[in-house]
Amino acid sequence: MRVLILLLAVAATASVSDLDWWKTALIYQIYPRSFKDSNADGIGDLNGITEKLPYLAETGVDAIWMSPIYKSPMYDAGYDITDYRQIQDEYGTMADFEKLVSVSKSLGIRVVLDFVPNHTGNESEWFSKSIAREAPYTDYYVWSDGLNATDENGTVYTKPPSNWVSNFRKSAWEFHEGRGQYYLHQFVIGQPDLNYRSDSVQAAMKDVLRFWLDKGVSGFRVDAVNKLYEADPSKYGGVYPDEPLSGIAGLGPDDYEYLRHIYTENLDETYDVVYNWRDVLDEYINSQGEYKILMTEAYADLQLMIKYYGTKTRNGSIPFNFSFLGDITKNSTAWEIKTVIDKWMTYMPSGKVANWVNGNHDQSRLANRQGEDRVDAMNMLALILPGVAITYQGEEIGMTDGYVSWNDTQDPQACNTDDPINYYKKSRDPNRTPYHWDSSANAGFSNTTGATWLPVADNYRTLNLAAQMAAQKSHYHFYKDVVTNRKTPAIQEGDLDTRALSESLLVVTRLLPGEAGMLGVVNLGADTQTVDLTSLKLLPADLEVVASGVDCTLEKGATLTKSSVAVSGHCAVLLRSGVVSYSAAHAQRLAYHLLLLALACCILSTTFI
Repeated sequence: MRVLILLLAVAATASVSDLDWWKTALIYQIYPRSFKDSNADGIGDLNGITEKLPYLAETGVDAIWMSPIYKSPMYDAGYDITDYRQIQDEYGTMADFEKLVSVSKSLGIRVVLDFVPNHTGNESEWFSKSIAREAPYTDYYVWSDGLNATDENGTVYTKPPSNWVSNFRKSAWEFHEGRGQYYLHQFVIGQPDLNYRSDSVQAAMKDVLRFWLDKGVSGFRVDAVNKLYEADPSKYGGVYPDEPLSGIAGLGPDDYEYLRHIYTENLDETYDVVYNWRDVLDEYINSQGEYKILMTEAYADLQLMIKYYGTKTRNGSIPFNFSFLGDITKNSTAWEIKTVIDKWMTYMPSGKVANWVNGNHDQSRLANRQGEDRVDAMNMLALILPGVAITYQGEEIGMTDGYVSWNDTQDPQACNTDDPINYYKKSRDPNRTPYHWDSSANAGFSNTTGATWLPVADNYRTLNLAAQMAAQKSHYHFYKDVVTNRKTPAIQEGDLDTRALSESLLVVTRLLPGEAGMLGVVNLGADTQTVDLTSLKLLPADLEVVASGVDCTLEKGATLTKSSVAVSGHCAVLLRSGVVSYSAAHAQRLAYHLLLLALACCILSTTFI
């Protein structure tokens, strides 16, 4: 009987773990072209990722999210998909993918895929059949006749259906001779937008999700979700309305920021599509015994991002926290960082899960945006705050952007500037350069004797994973130590308290009754500051250093008294306390929730005035 009870208890624990894994997951974004090349062609691939999975498991990663691996002509690094059900040849085969999933699961790592629903590639079979007006593909894409116009000489000509501009500059409309109409492309010309007013498109995209769920993936990150819908021409006299000017100085009609995009993004219909996808993923929870995560990318105002979480009756996605990514800069004070954290926690609906994003393949790397002296601080914050943490490959070792010349530039966002002088201002290639595994040729990324798809950054000989593993102190050691402590009950389930003690001192506390407390302290300034933490009444007097950043004089394992903690300049340090008592913790929890309620009431009152 005891054995049976034990087995049932283990089974129940595993079930809870599989259903709740996502709530505190550390998700590591892999950009496949730049992670590891296994066949010496200069391009990263699936077998290269499989080769490095033990490293990720040792680091403590819970899931990997891979940028697109689908069949594509690679006009936009795989975001121009021709077949959602095939693997791009240079990345490997479906058998390679299935092996990757199998090895990942054996190491306790889940696989999350990039889902690109806004558009396909123009070499897609769907697009070819839509050009030919072959049912049911006739209206799979956003097609429109042009508008008649007259030039200054009185000559009549046809112009695009509206003034809409592509994210990558110039008109978002392209005329197709074969169809005799314009098609919409909010990104490159080779990425025609799908038409979500078509029931057939909605059904087809759900089938794509099911295909990969049947392969055993644990969820999806949804690309550019807020661009799924455009204004319905039937509501505007049968035409697509022009978007108003933004009024931003120094821009021209070819620039995306020249317009305010009120008709091409953040339309209300988008949310229902996301909620419907959530329903599809929910179908698999019982059959596969694990929760399927859904994360959405939408660069939008906070109130619009928050709506992706769902409604009172519909579950949605986890909207990427781009406030944390974009509103914190290398000049942000402790007060400003605290405000960004508290604002998300306040706006987030009750019962939902927060997330903290420090970077991705579209942004300059963390070390460049925040400054190298803030790498440890920002990594620690993302890892000890409640909810999901997302790390872009290389952030754990503080990789910096590489130099990519105009001749080597691949990114269409930069190429479309037609400017060999200032192209770098738009280029995303520098943050996509190959991963630095060691100091050998090509940073250990590839054994090719030719060029890698993007050049390796010049500093790879000193800034690489092998060197940081061998060093006594490094960004990697600190990152891994924080990840280890991320698994503690206080960080997994504890209450959050954030305090800016000064312009440069930030303290983040995670407390759970009956468990050791966790305390992250960040000194953004250059000078050592002695911190008195006695105002944190719940913490026992003695604290232990469990993770110490590269700029910290405090050593891992040191014991401190909370009344006097000397924090050196640019130091990020994680401390562990003794067990937090129940009675005091309950009082703290009540005070914290009352504060959140007061903030929420303040926001609501401001909204309705």
